[in-house]
Amino acid sequence: MGVYTTEIASDKIASDNPIHQRLLKAYYLAEDHVKGDILEIGCGEGRGIDLFHDKIKSYTGLDKIRSVIDMLQAKYSDYSFIQENIPPFSSLNDNSFDVIVSFQVIEHIKADQYFLEEIKRVLKPGGVALITTPNIKMTLTRNPWHIREYTAGQLTKLTSSIFDHVEMKGITGNDKVMRYYEMNKRSVRKITRLDILNLQYRLPAPLLRIPYDLLNRMNRNKLKSGDNTLVNTIHHSDYLLTDHADEALDLFCILGKKSGTA
Repeated sequence: MGVYTTEIASDKIASDNPIHQRLLKAYYLAEDHVKGDILEIGCGEGRGIDLFHDKIKSYTGLDKIRSVIDMLQAKYSDYSFIQENIPPFSSLNDNSFDVIVSFQVIEHIKADQYFLEEIKRVLKPGGVALITTPNIKMTLTRNPWHIREYTAGQLTKLTSSIFDHVEMKGITGNDKVMRYYEMNKRSVRKITRLDILNLQYRLPAPLLRIPYDLLNRMNRNKLKSGDNTLVNTIHHSDYLLTDHADEALDLFCILGKKSGTA
């Protein structure tokens, strides 16, 4: 069973490929960090789990969607999966994980500071947490599935109030990726010009989710018909880690908990 909205890009839908590859890149970037006992918060349909297999001692995945958890547990019987609405991480003990990854999740969490405090709580001393989230400076329109989005400075300030070490990087794209981004920007602007009453910012988010998903799907399909080769051939290797987080598509934040920290 799949997960249902354009918010969660699918590797099985051709027009989603540029977004799927962008999200997959975070897992490849995490490979250099993962070891020991790993927790993934918001594991979704398990996009990058297989990349970690040979590098870790144990894997625990946490997600709020029961069907996803059941599907993953059946597929990966040696791993642990927990269905839970977060925060808090009620079923997890203090100082339990060497590495925590949480990709494209914090923007959905109302209590973002509490969410980060819980990550630090269950992270072992000396451990590392990796989070990604969209860079609001590159967002093309309001996403009604997101509680908020961050600039690099805002997320640095928030995480620095909790973690002992914060390194803010970003995920950007090469010329091929940025050509797709510019095509998308032009297409989205044609749609949003019709919103003369600025309803995307004035209406409550739940009312916007169905039209947002319909228009987003139409737009992705239109971009694929407009340049099928570009959409099909974008690969995770076309996305790049950058030190210039302010200009990136996504923020890639490396968070550390020093040894001896409870």
